[in-house]
Amino acid sequence: MPVVLRIANYRFFFYSNEGDPREAPHIHVMQGRDEAKFWLQPAVSLAYNDGFPARTLNHLQRLVEQHRDDLERAWHEHFA
Repeated sequence: MPVVLRIANYRFFFYSNEGDPREAPHIHVMQGRDEAKFWLQPAVSLAYNDGFPARTLNHLQRLVEQHRDDLERAWHEHFA
Protein backbone atom coordinates (compact mmCIF):
# COMPACT_ATOMS: atom_id res chain seq x y z
CA MET A 1 0.00 0.00 0.00
CA PRO A 2 2.12 2.92 -1.26
CA VAL A 3 1.56 6.11 0.74
CA VAL A 4 1.81 8.92 -1.78
CA LEU A 5 1.20 11.93 0.46
CA ARG A 6 0.85 12.82 4.12
CA ILE A 7 -0.88 15.99 5.24
CA ALA A 8 -1.52 16.51 8.95
CA ASN A 9 -2.85 13.15 10.16
CA TYR A 10 -4.16 12.09 6.73
CA ARG A 11 -2.50 9.38 4.64
CA PHE A 12 -3.16 9.43 0.89
CA PHE A 13 -2.50 6.03 -0.66
CA PHE A 14 -3.63 3.34 -3.05
CA TYR A 15 -3.55 -0.42 -2.77
CA SER A 16 -1.04 -2.34 -4.89
CA ASN A 17 -3.82 -4.71 -5.97
CA GLU A 18 -6.49 -2.42 -7.40
CA GLY A 19 -8.62 -5.04 -9.11
CA ASP A 20 -8.51 -7.09 -12.26
CA PRO A 21 -9.16 -5.32 -14.50
CA ARG A 22 -7.57 -2.42 -12.63
CA GLU A 23 -9.89 0.34 -11.49
CA ALA A 24 -9.56 3.87 -12.84
CA PRO A 25 -7.05 6.13 -11.05
CA HIS A 26 -8.18 7.00 -7.54
CA ILE A 27 -6.79 7.70 -4.09
CA HIS A 28 -7.71 6.46 -0.64
CA VAL A 29 -7.45 8.79 2.35
CA MET A 30 -7.24 7.46 5.88
CA GLN A 31 -7.10 8.97 9.34
CA GLY A 32 -7.39 6.56 12.24
CA ARG A 33 -10.19 4.17 11.29
CA ASP A 34 -11.89 6.59 8.88
CA GLU A 35 -11.33 6.06 5.17
CA ALA A 36 -12.55 7.67 1.97
CA LYS A 37 -11.88 7.01 -1.70
CA PHE A 38 -11.81 9.68 -4.40
CA TRP A 39 -11.82 9.16 -8.17
CA LEU A 40 -9.21 11.37 -9.85
CA GLN A 41 -10.80 11.52 -13.31
CA PRO A 42 -12.62 13.03 -15.09
CA ALA A 43 -13.00 15.31 -12.06
CA VAL A 44 -12.21 14.61 -8.42
CA SER A 45 -15.27 12.97 -6.90
CA LEU A 46 -16.06 10.93 -3.83
CA ALA A 47 -16.33 7.19 -4.48
CA TYR A 48 -17.07 6.14 -0.88
CA ASN A 49 -16.77 7.26 2.69
CA ASP A 50 -16.45 5.24 5.86
CA GLY A 51 -16.47 7.50 8.89
CA PHE A 52 -15.52 11.02 7.85
CA PRO A 53 -18.03 13.81 8.56
CA ALA A 54 -19.21 15.92 5.60
CA ARG A 55 -17.10 18.93 6.55
CA THR A 56 -13.94 16.81 6.60
CA LEU A 57 -14.86 15.23 3.25
CA ASN A 58 -15.10 18.68 1.69
CA HIS A 59 -11.65 19.52 3.07
CA LEU A 60 -10.22 16.23 1.80
CA GLN A 61 -11.69 16.74 -1.65
CA ARG A 62 -10.02 20.15 -1.87
CA LEU A 63 -6.70 18.56 -0.84
CA VAL A 64 -7.07 15.86 -3.49
CA GLU A 65 -7.88 18.50 -6.10
CA GLN A 66 -4.81 20.54 -5.11
CA HIS A 67 -2.51 17.50 -5.38
CA ARG A 68 -4.26 15.63 -8.18
CA ASP A 69 -1.37 15.87 -10.67
CA ASP A 70 1.10 14.37 -8.18
CA LEU A 71 -1.38 11.68 -7.11
CA GLU A 72 -2.06 10.67 -10.71
CA ARG A 73 1.64 10.64 -11.54
CA ALA A 74 2.32 8.32 -8.59
CA TRP A 75 -0.54 6.04 -9.70
CA HIS A 76 0.78 5.72 -13.26
CA GLU A 77 4.39 5.23 -12.13
CA HIS A 78 3.38 2.49 -9.71
CA PHE A 79 1.22 0.59 -12.21
CA ALA A 80 3.46 1.11 -15.26
